[in-house]
Amino acid sequence: MVFPEGTPIDGVVSRLAGLGSQLAGLPGAGLLTVVAAVAVGVLVANFLVRLIGRPVARRVSRQSVAQTIVRGVRAGTIGAALLVGLSAAGFQFEELLLGTAVFSAVIGIVLAPLVGNFINGVFVLADQPFEIGDMIELEDGTAGFVEDITIRYTKIFTLDNTFLVVPNGTMRERDVTNLSAEDERTRRSIDVLVTYESDIPEARRRIERAARDCEAVIDGGPDIRIGVARYMAGPDCRLHEFGDNGILLRLRYWVKKPYKLAKVQSDVNTKIRQRLGDPEANVTMAYPHRHLVFDDTSGVARVEAGSGTSKGVDPDASAAATPDLSDDAADSDRPGTDASAPSNDGGARHDRDDRGGGGAGR
Repeated sequence: MVFPEGTPIDGVVSRLAGLGSQLAGLPGAGLLTVVAAVAVGVLVANFLVRLIGRPVARRVSRQSVAQTIVRGVRAGTIGAALLVGLSAAGFQFEELLLGTAVFSAVIGIVLAPLVGNFINGVFVLADQPFEIGDMIELEDGTAGFVEDITIRYTKIFTLDNTFLVVPNGTMRERDVTNLSAEDERTRRSIDVLVTYESDIPEARRRIERAARDCEAVIDGGPDIRIGVARYMAGPDCRLHEFGDNGILLRLRYWVKKPYKLAKVQSDVNTKIRQRLGDPEANVTMAYPHRHLVFDDTSGVARVEAGSGTSKGVDPDASAAATPDLSDDAADSDRPGTDASAPSNDGGARHDRDDRGGGGAGR
């Protein structure tokens, strides 16, 4: 539509131009322009996120990558609106670049960790070591579910109902065990020590049967393939080694889900204890024993008949004060010889001193 010259439209345009120049002359007008531009950018970014959110989620199989794309669109839209607002406010970008060139080295040192996290975040998204929803375990034993993966950090929801935020720079340096990447079945092992006198075949059968009694344990079926190898799906107990205190049996079993490994292991241990504790099993669980051996260098124990207690004597002191009494012991076996009769040797004198020192010993 074309309006002829001299129409009221020209007056409206001229008035709006005059109003714009007056607003530009007000103090703080540039800041208001920037704020308005950013506000418009936020609205446009939210609209774009709602518009492309579902198509991106359908096209990209990995949830973390899809969320990163959506966040990038949001941040890019708001950043573009900020630049437009600064340009409309008359900001000179050449002066900004010239002024910040002096502080470029300092800014680079300060932002180095942040830039490193960004780069490592890209590698985490590209290498795909874990995905949102996977159960992972860190090298320090912390286990949990991956809640979110961003360019800067990885958020883990631990099994203790707490959040753990790990920067991607640190995350890539850690050893991370992914328990639910593709196959949720997880193999565990339990060592059981039995005595050498136990019925080993019966012990192996009872240990395997105890693991099968647990509902969370895979009790059989086709072999489970790991790489090019195949492993028995049911519980398998093998004779692992001959130890100092007994025979070590090692049970290997598969758990259906890795989310309650501690509870499953406790249940299996309880079943094993019940099975091996049966008197008909002819199986005894071994544990280390300690034998104390006393010889002629171990000293002499003094026993008080009245109190029923014993007092230890230093081996060196007792060896020096108490000579060999083998002759007296030999004389005591002869007829008519009293072993307790006093004699002229040092042992008799030592015995008299003990009797004289404690009246309760008579």
